[in-house]
Amino acid sequence: MPSDAARLIGQLDPATTVLLTVECQRGVVGPESALPELADAARTSGALANVARLVAAAHGTGVQVLHAVAERRPDGRGASHNARLFKAAGRLPVQQLTGSTAVRIADPIPVSDDDLVVRRLHGLSPIAGTEVDALLRNFGCRTLIVTGVSANVAIPNAVFDAVNLGYTAVVPVDAIAGVPADYTLAMVRNTLALVATVTTTEDLLTSWRRPRRAR
Repeated sequence: MPSDAARLIGQLDPATTVLLTVECQRGVVGPESALPELADAARTSGALANVARLVAAAHGTGVQVLHAVAERRPDGRGASHNARLFKAAGRLPVQQLTGSTAVRIADPIPVSDDDLVVRRLHGLSPIAGTEVDALLRNFGCRTLIVTGVSANVAIPNAVFDAVNLGYTAVVPVDAIAGVPADYTLAMVRNTLALVATVTTTEDLLTSWRRPRRAR
Protein backbone atom coordinates (compact mmCIF):
# COMPACT_ATOMS: atom_id res chain seq x y z
CA MET A 1 0.00 0.00 0.00
CA PRO A 2 1.51 3.39 -0.93
CA SER A 3 2.42 5.84 1.82
CA ASP A 4 0.44 9.05 2.33
CA ALA A 5 3.31 11.01 0.76
CA ALA A 6 3.45 8.74 -2.26
CA ARG A 7 -0.34 8.89 -2.66
CA LEU A 8 -0.25 12.69 -2.52
CA ILE A 9 2.54 12.88 -5.10
CA GLY A 10 0.52 10.62 -7.36
CA GLN A 11 -2.47 12.92 -7.09
CA LEU A 12 -0.53 16.12 -7.75
CA ASP A 13 0.89 15.70 -11.24
CA PRO A 14 1.22 19.34 -12.38
CA ALA A 15 -0.14 18.41 -15.81
CA THR A 16 -3.47 17.27 -14.33
CA THR A 17 -3.71 19.46 -11.22
CA VAL A 18 -5.46 22.81 -10.84
CA LEU A 19 -5.23 25.12 -7.83
CA LEU A 20 -8.46 26.95 -6.98
CA THR A 21 -8.53 30.00 -4.72
CA VAL A 22 -12.00 30.76 -3.38
CA GLU A 23 -13.12 34.32 -2.62
CA CYS A 24 -9.59 35.49 -1.83
CA GLN A 25 -10.62 39.01 -2.80
CA ARG A 26 -9.98 42.34 -1.12
CA GLY A 27 -13.58 42.83 -0.04
CA VAL A 28 -13.58 39.47 1.76
CA VAL A 29 -10.07 38.87 3.15
CA GLY A 30 -8.46 42.29 2.64
CA PRO A 31 -7.95 45.07 5.22
CA GLU A 32 -11.27 46.71 4.27
CA SER A 33 -13.28 43.49 4.30
CA ALA A 34 -17.06 43.34 4.45
CA LEU A 35 -16.48 40.43 6.86
CA PRO A 36 -13.72 41.60 9.24
CA GLU A 37 -13.96 38.54 11.50
CA LEU A 38 -13.40 36.23 8.55
CA ALA A 39 -10.62 38.42 7.17
CA ASP A 40 -8.92 38.40 10.56
CA ALA A 41 -9.19 34.61 10.77
CA ALA A 42 -7.71 34.21 7.28
CA ARG A 43 -4.76 36.43 8.13
CA THR A 44 -3.98 35.55 11.74
CA SER A 45 -4.23 31.82 11.07
CA GLY A 46 -1.72 32.11 8.23
CA ALA A 47 -4.25 30.75 5.74
CA LEU A 48 -4.01 33.72 3.38
CA ALA A 49 -0.21 33.63 3.45
CA ASN A 50 -0.32 29.90 2.71
CA VAL A 51 -2.64 30.45 -0.24
CA ALA A 52 -0.09 32.94 -1.55
CA ARG A 53 2.72 30.39 -1.09
CA LEU A 54 0.76 27.74 -2.96
CA VAL A 55 -0.12 30.08 -5.83
CA ALA A 56 3.52 31.14 -6.19
CA ALA A 57 4.63 27.50 -6.19
CA ALA A 58 1.94 26.60 -8.72
CA HIS A 59 3.24 29.33 -11.03
CA GLY A 60 6.73 27.87 -10.75
CA THR A 61 5.61 24.27 -11.20
CA GLY A 62 3.28 24.70 -14.13
CA VAL A 63 0.09 24.05 -12.16
CA GLN A 64 -2.86 26.02 -13.53
CA VAL A 65 -4.39 28.53 -11.11
CA LEU A 66 -8.04 29.57 -11.07
CA HIS A 67 -9.32 32.39 -8.86
CA ALA A 68 -13.03 32.16 -8.00
CA VAL A 69 -14.51 35.55 -7.15
CA ALA A 70 -18.00 36.33 -5.84
CA GLU A 71 -19.37 39.67 -6.97
CA ARG A 72 -22.56 41.62 -7.47
CA ARG A 73 -23.75 44.05 -10.12
CA PRO A 74 -24.54 47.54 -8.79
CA ASP A 75 -28.17 47.02 -9.80
CA GLY A 76 -28.29 43.58 -8.19
CA ARG A 77 -29.45 41.84 -11.34
CA GLY A 78 -28.87 38.10 -11.29
CA ALA A 79 -28.08 38.00 -7.58
CA SER A 80 -29.57 35.31 -5.37
CA HIS A 81 -32.15 36.27 -2.73
CA ASN A 82 -33.27 32.87 -1.46
CA ALA A 83 -31.19 32.65 1.74
CA ARG A 84 -30.55 34.81 4.80
CA LEU A 85 -26.88 34.99 3.85
CA PHE A 86 -27.62 36.82 0.60
CA LYS A 87 -29.93 39.30 2.30
CA ALA A 88 -27.36 40.01 5.01
CA ALA A 89 -24.62 40.48 2.41
CA GLY A 90 -26.74 43.09 0.66
CA ARG A 91 -26.74 45.21 3.83
CA LEU A 92 -22.99 45.11 4.48
CA PRO A 93 -21.06 48.40 4.30
CA VAL A 94 -18.58 46.94 1.79
CA GLN A 95 -20.16 45.52 -1.37
CA GLN A 96 -18.46 43.11 -3.77
CA LEU A 97 -19.38 45.19 -6.80
CA THR A 98 -18.27 44.23 -10.29
CA GLY A 99 -15.25 46.32 -11.33
CA SER A 100 -14.53 47.61 -7.83
CA THR A 101 -11.33 47.10 -5.83
CA ALA A 102 -13.30 44.79 -3.52
CA VAL A 103 -13.32 42.04 -6.15
CA ARG A 104 -9.61 42.19 -6.93
CA ILE A 105 -7.43 39.36 -5.67
CA ALA A 106 -6.10 40.27 -2.24
CA ASP A 107 -2.45 40.72 -1.31
CA PRO A 108 -0.17 38.89 -0.87
CA ILE A 109 -1.53 36.43 -3.44
CA PRO A 110 0.38 36.77 -6.73
CA VAL A 111 -1.60 36.74 -9.97
CA SER A 112 0.10 35.82 -13.25
CA ASP A 113 -1.04 36.35 -16.82
CA ASP A 114 -1.68 32.59 -17.06
CA ASP A 115 -4.15 32.61 -14.16
CA LEU A 116 -7.86 32.67 -14.90
CA VAL A 117 -10.42 34.57 -12.82
CA VAL A 118 -13.94 33.15 -12.77
CA ARG A 119 -16.60 35.53 -11.46
CA ARG A 120 -20.05 34.57 -10.26
CA LEU A 121 -23.10 36.72 -9.58
CA HIS A 122 -25.22 34.15 -7.76
CA GLY A 123 -25.28 31.16 -5.50
CA LEU A 124 -22.96 29.73 -2.88
CA SER A 125 -20.57 27.61 -4.91
CA PRO A 126 -17.53 28.67 -6.91
CA ILE A 127 -18.11 25.67 -9.20
CA ALA A 128 -21.82 24.96 -9.69
CA GLY A 129 -23.35 27.30 -12.26
CA THR A 130 -19.99 28.78 -13.27
CA GLU A 131 -17.38 28.17 -15.98
CA VAL A 132 -15.08 26.30 -13.60
CA ASP A 133 -16.05 22.73 -14.51
CA ALA A 134 -15.70 23.32 -18.26
CA LEU A 135 -12.34 25.02 -17.73
CA LEU A 136 -11.08 22.18 -15.55
CA ARG A 137 -12.00 19.63 -18.21
CA ASN A 138 -10.33 21.70 -20.92
CA PHE A 139 -7.17 21.79 -18.80
CA GLY A 140 -7.28 18.00 -18.40
CA CYS A 141 -7.71 18.38 -14.65
CA ARG A 142 -8.00 15.30 -12.48
CA THR A 143 -7.08 16.82 -9.11
CA LEU A 144 -8.45 20.09 -7.74
CA ILE A 145 -6.73 21.78 -4.81
CA VAL A 146 -9.25 23.93 -2.94
CA THR A 147 -8.04 26.91 -0.90
CA GLY A 148 -9.45 30.14 0.49
CA VAL A 149 -12.66 31.04 2.34
CA SER A 150 -14.93 30.34 3.88
CA ALA A 151 -14.85 26.98 5.59
CA ASN A 152 -18.42 27.73 6.63
CA VAL A 153 -19.97 27.82 3.15
CA ALA A 154 -17.98 28.16 -0.09
CA ILE A 155 -15.14 25.73 0.68
CA PRO A 156 -17.35 22.71 1.46
CA ASN A 157 -19.55 23.64 -1.52
CA ALA A 158 -16.48 23.58 -3.77
CA VAL A 159 -15.23 20.27 -2.40
CA PHE A 160 -18.60 18.53 -2.72
CA ASP A 161 -19.10 19.86 -6.24
CA ALA A 162 -15.61 18.75 -7.27
CA VAL A 163 -16.15 15.25 -5.94
CA ASN A 164 -19.60 14.98 -7.52
CA LEU A 165 -18.09 15.98 -10.87
CA GLY A 166 -15.45 13.26 -10.66
CA TYR A 167 -12.38 15.24 -9.57
CA THR A 168 -10.08 14.28 -6.72
CA ALA A 169 -10.33 17.10 -4.17
CA VAL A 170 -7.29 18.05 -2.10
CA VAL A 171 -7.66 20.46 0.83
CA PRO A 172 -4.60 21.98 2.53
CA VAL A 173 -6.13 22.53 5.95
CA ASP A 174 -3.87 25.48 6.78
CA ALA A 175 -4.82 27.30 3.56
CA ILE A 176 -8.54 27.62 4.32
CA ALA A 177 -10.29 29.69 6.98
CA GLY A 178 -13.70 30.14 8.55
CA VAL A 179 -15.34 31.49 11.69
CA PRO A 180 -15.09 30.71 14.48
CA ALA A 181 -11.56 29.43 13.98
CA ASP A 182 -12.15 26.11 15.73
CA TYR A 183 -15.08 25.38 13.42
CA THR A 184 -12.71 25.03 10.47
CA LEU A 185 -10.79 22.13 11.98
CA ALA A 186 -13.97 20.43 13.17
CA MET A 187 -15.57 20.73 9.74
CA VAL A 188 -12.47 19.37 8.01
CA ARG A 189 -12.12 16.47 10.44
CA ASN A 190 -15.78 15.46 10.45
CA THR A 191 -16.84 16.31 6.90
CA LEU A 192 -14.20 17.12 4.31
CA ALA A 193 -11.86 14.33 5.40
CA LEU A 194 -14.56 11.87 4.32
CA VAL A 195 -14.47 13.01 0.69
CA ALA A 196 -11.17 14.83 0.12
CA THR A 197 -7.46 14.33 0.65
CA VAL A 198 -6.63 16.55 3.63
CA THR A 199 -3.06 17.75 3.75
CA THR A 200 -0.94 20.81 4.60
CA THR A 201 0.66 23.58 2.60
CA GLU A 202 4.14 22.29 3.38
CA ASP A 203 3.29 18.75 2.26
CA LEU A 204 1.94 20.10 -1.03
CA LEU A 205 5.03 22.21 -1.61
CA THR A 206 7.27 19.26 -0.76
CA SER A 207 5.43 16.97 -3.17
CA TRP A 208 5.88 19.48 -5.99
CA ARG A 209 9.62 19.69 -5.27
CA ARG A 210 10.16 15.94 -5.49
CA PRO A 211 11.23 14.44 -8.82
CA ARG A 212 8.63 12.38 -10.65
CA ARG A 213 9.10 9.08 -12.36
CA ALA A 214 9.12 9.19 -16.14
CA ARG A 215 6.00 7.67 -17.65
